[in-house]
Amino acid sequence: MPRIAALIVSGGSGTRAGGGLPKQYRRLAGIPVLRRSIDAFRACPQISRVQVVIGAGHEAEFEQATAGAPIAPPVPGGETRQDSVGRGLAALANVNPDFVLIHDAARPLVSQRIIESVIAELRSGAQAVVPLLPVPDSLRRLGDDGVGPSVPRDGLCRAQTPQGFPYQLIRSVHERFVGQAASDDVTLAELAGMRIVAVAGEEANFKVTTAADFNFAERLLAGASETRTGAGFDVHRFVAGDHVWLCGVRIPHDRCLEGHSDADAGLHALTDAILGALAAGDIGEYFPPSEERWRGAPSRLFLEHAAELVRNIGGAIVHCDVTMICEWPKLAPHRDAMRASIAEILGLDISRISVKATTTEGLGFTGRGEGLAAQAIATIRMPA
Repeated sequence: MPRIAALIVSGGSGTRAGGGLPKQYRRLAGIPVLRRSIDAFRACPQISRVQVVIGAGHEAEFEQATAGAPIAPPVPGGETRQDSVGRGLAALANVNPDFVLIHDAARPLVSQRIIESVIAELRSGAQAVVPLLPVPDSLRRLGDDGVGPSVPRDGLCRAQTPQGFPYQLIRSVHERFVGQAASDDVTLAELAGMRIVAVAGEEANFKVTTAADFNFAERLLAGASETRTGAGFDVHRFVAGDHVWLCGVRIPHDRCLEGHSDADAGLHALTDAILGALAAGDIGEYFPPSEERWRGAPSRLFLEHAAELVRNIGGAIVHCDVTMICEWPKLAPHRDAMRASIAEILGLDISRISVKATTTEGLGFTGRGEGLAAQAIATIRMPA
């Protein structure tokens, strides 16, 4: 079985997309663009190694976007795409794969069909493989004085990634043509006289560049997914103490909540809501109170695990709504901090998080101040 690596180039600044972040770290349907590209290759059982090349100063963004993904440490990129690919290829030397697939991080909707088609051609002996799409539109040349003559489109195609090569061969080509301006790696293969084979590309495998591209990609993902909703509920009693943990925020109070972990009812209810949307059991199955290792544990660990389960199936958390039910403490002053805490744990924009508080007008155990309750609803988008 040949060893196959994926090299994902993610070194650009990507400012045309807006949003204040390089485009590869912006979220697309709740998941960073780079993470979607990484997960596409991780989902292919023939890929044994994923190596990412990142831009200078992007370490923090990379760590956040790839949290929990079992991939190699990133490699710093160079001044040009070609420099970055060369550094990535050099970083794979200790693995010495048989083949390497080189992919632009900004193509997050690459399909398994394209990945597997490129691999199949490599295994059949191709020296270079590129996904191509025919150009269907009429072409015109644009000059300084307006629209110029038409350009024949017969035989013209758009090149996509991943582009595949025997590893040692493409590495030697990169070393041979250092400094040679090339828009992609197949261009270098052509200069080296390598035999290039085409596979069918896909319209969905476009490069996300502008804000309009993000909107289009969101619509594509929505059409290939289903939306699910889950509900969660949790209760804890008050005991002697001086604070409570609610939705990841430490709130001063004249009592605390009793529980095996930190008794954060808000995060417990939200964790169960996400697990419910996945039809994946409940919090007690993953973090049983009978296990000593969870004594006093921060409940964010439970919520992080539920979020990871969503990511592992290619899903995204779309919206969370938590309602705290208690007479005390008064939660209005802490509401935005609680929203921010949940947003940070889940890696979502705060606009997707709602936290509310209500009382039972003095009725029941919450009305008597014996404890508090939390209920939560989570909406997730997942592959259909």
